[in-house]
Amino acid sequence: MSPFWSRIAVTAVLLPIVLGLVWVGGWWLFGLAVVGGLLALHELYGMARALRPIVIGGYAGLVLTLLGAQLGGPEWLLLGILATLPAALLSFFVSSARQSAVAGFSITLLGVAWVGGGLALLLLLRDLPVDGRLLLFTTMLTVFADDTAAFFVGRAIGRHRLAPAISPGKSWEGFVAGTLAAVVVPFFALYEQDVLTTGESLVLGLVIGLAATLGDLFESAVKRDLGVKDSGSLLAGHGGVLDRLDSLLWAGPAAYVALLALT
Repeated sequence: MSPFWSRIAVTAVLLPIVLGLVWVGGWWLFGLAVVGGLLALHELYGMARALRPIVIGGYAGLVLTLLGAQLGGPEWLLLGILATLPAALLSFFVSSARQSAVAGFSITLLGVAWVGGGLALLLLLRDLPVDGRLLLFTTMLTVFADDTAAFFVGRAIGRHRLAPAISPGKSWEGFVAGTLAAVVVPFFALYEQDVLTTGESLVLGLVIGLAATLGDLFESAVKRDLGVKDSGSLLAGHGGVLDRLDSLLWAGPAAYVALLALT
């Protein structure tokens, strides 16, 4: 099967499941976040195996971070991330492998803060008391529109490299098109929904668009530093789970913070 049809097949199978669980929310969405988060973290630690991440401690920290967000909100989310350190330390003590403590703890904590923290704030976004479901769907659609517009416009007319040292395929033309698409989506998605004013919806779109681009570039920088092209091959033509979540892991937290500031 060609990469194109592989992407179509994976999307056709997974998209209804993801959208359905976002619609239902609650512990069903929590379960999806745990599974997706552990897979993404596994890919990151696999890419960074030379740095000897403390895998068990990282997995425990991610689950505690998501559980903290689900049960207690932002404060317990932070405690979940911090719990990664003692969990990793215990694993480090009992391990017989010789490794660098600085590198091991750093990549372990980075993974939990990046993947676990990003997914946890998406859960908090879904649990907002007023229109949380609509706002999470809007955020996801905005990220999709940003990525799609940036990709096609960049391929068609992209001439000026956005970040040549990190991601040579991205252009300023694609970035502008993606950002414009991101600004437009919340305006239409939230129009006359009594959630945000017109100006606030435009600001939300801008914030999500910028954060999505930064999230994509951040993962590209990590992969380039670790010498890999894709985080994995689980999703066939889509690459790995982390490759599919990279933009959303920054855009979701940015949307949550922006909404707290705007409302």
